[in-house]
Amino acid sequence: MADNVELVMRFHPVGGEDVSLLSKDFADEAQALEAIARALEERRGLVLARARYNREAGQSGMVINLANVVSVRVSSKDSDTTGQYL
Repeated sequence: MADNVELVMRFHPVGGEDVSLLSKDFADEAQALEAIARALEERRGLVLARARYNREAGQSGMVINLANVVSVRVSSKDSDTTGQYL
């Protein structure tokens, strides 16, 4: 498997604070957005095998419930002004 880039994934829920994760599950932003869109369309959770929450040292698997998510930003840089919204 090719070495994937680490992407910043910022989820904005209907209520509450944004949740930011770092993930190496995808080769690029486009692949991540495609997986997120597919999960939303199929009304299922987004499964990440190589993710870090809150800049933790170790990676772990996560399932993100997208039911109450309004938007998602995916970027290779951690910034409020970069990335794409779904």
